[in-house]
Amino acid sequence: MTKNENEVNNTSKHNGSVEIQVYTDPLCCWSWGFEPQWRRLRYEYGSQVKWRYRMAGLIPDWSSYTDPMNSVSRPVQMGPMWLEVHHLSGMPLQDKIWFTDPPASSYPACMAVKSAGLQSPAAEEMYLRRVREAVMLQGRNIAKREVLLDVAKELSESKPELLDYTAFERELTGQVARKAFEEDLQQVRYHLIGRYPTLTISKPGQTGVMIVGYRPYDALVTALGQAAPELQPVQQATDAESYRRFWAGATDREVQEALGQEATSSSAAKA
Repeated sequence: MTKNENEVNNTSKHNGSVEIQVYTDPLCCWSWGFEPQWRRLRYEYGSQVKWRYRMAGLIPDWSSYTDPMNSVSRPVQMGPMWLEVHHLSGMPLQDKIWFTDPPASSYPACMAVKSAGLQSPAAEEMYLRRVREAVMLQGRNIAKREVLLDVAKELSESKPELLDYTAFERELTGQVARKAFEEDLQQVRYHLIGRYPTLTISKPGQTGVMIVGYRPYDALVTALGQAAPELQPVQQATDAESYRRFWAGATDREVQEALGQEATSSSAAKA
């Protein structure tokens, strides 16, 4: 029997034989492009894996941010990279936000994710997804406090058992959420991580495996097998409808990935 999304997310804090640390950022287009592979892995391996999100603080502000690999140092230069990620991954992306209302920093969204995480891992998971959808699909500026609060309100109204909006708003600029974010930033620096998404996969007491950047699903499975060769998939997607029930709001590309299909021009055209 397939578990629903909340049940799956709650398993992220226990019962897994492998732990995955996910270094990511709500404004990272490569992390968004990687969602089909990441969701497929969790669907197929279920509670054998547990995971923890680390917010990378990708863009402190535009006076200090530079990405020489992709020749990005100004907001307007981010748009073409998002378009490239869209065409490479097949995931829809609203690249025009970098011309119309460019986010000034990713720090507010990172703080918001940590604020949701103070309520539960499931709340953190769902809020991260929703805030990504807000910017990637809807073109909303998630550097703005009012947008972050709107995303939380929408989530709390649709899933009141998952997120308490009042508590979220209170914690959004609080010291506990800030400390949690600072801890993530310390881990980023400690592991010298500079590309996202980065995943570290390990079993307790053993040297782990690191996978860096946007990678195909086979590379993710290979890394998992290196860390825990005994793990085998517990289920596989057989039809789009059941997979969409499992991952509510799944994009066409996410469904294609789960079914082992290549990205189609029709799904790429929906950006």
